[in-house]
Amino acid sequence: SDRAEGFVVLPKRWIVERSFAWLGRCRRLTKDVEATIPSSCAWLMIAHIRRVLRKIN
Repeated sequence: SDRAEGFVVLPKRWIVERSFAWLGRCRRLTKDVEATIPSSCAWLMIAHIRRVLRKIN
């Protein structure tokens, strides 16, 4: 409601939520199946690279 008190819109939160939604499209990242943290970080980087490459084309 517009009259509710105490609610403050966080300016950058939607950017984070949008990024998580984009990463959720990568099937491998939807479940935690990686054995090591470096492997998980590598797949996260690959997902970001794929997203950027799709946006360029």
